[in-house]
Amino acid sequence: MKRFPTVGLAILLLALAAAPASADVTAFLGANTTPANRQVRGGAIGFGLLVVGLELEYAFTPDDPAANAPSLKTGTGNLMLQPPFMIFGFQPYFTTGGGFYSEQLGSHSDVGFGVDTGGGVKVSLAGPLRLRVDYRLFRLGSGALNPTTHRIYAGLNLKF
Repeated sequence: MKRFPTVGLAILLLALAAAPASADVTAFLGANTTPANRQVRGGAIGFGLLVVGLELEYAFTPDDPAANAPSLKTGTGNLMLQPPFMIFGFQPYFTTGGGFYSEQLGSHSDVGFGVDTGGGVKVSLAGPLRLRVDYRLFRLGSGALNPTTHRIYAGLNLKF
């Protein structure tokens, strides 16, 4: 019976020492560069503890029939690795994950599962407002017109 107060005290001390959870939201504009440059726009919400976090993201790229470039919608869930603090006003990160995509061009339509890998940096602007710059490499299913797709974006990120 004497062990219970000791275990309870240890649990209480660990809970008090735990880092607070953090979250952020990003709205972005950028370019999908495969097979031709087209605007991409979207948003993400992320949350995490210390170095590991999770992010949910949605992005849309319109088609360009003249360049034979399909529209692309992605909805992904990603694991993020990032330091829990800014380094000289910068917070670099690495991300990888997967989710569903929808690609369309004319009569071609493909829906499937894809994976993505990338990284970027969040730059302090003022208070909780940050600039976020991100690069992603997507590997889409075998039915996609462009199974490997590259995307780069910049966006405003709000930490809360």
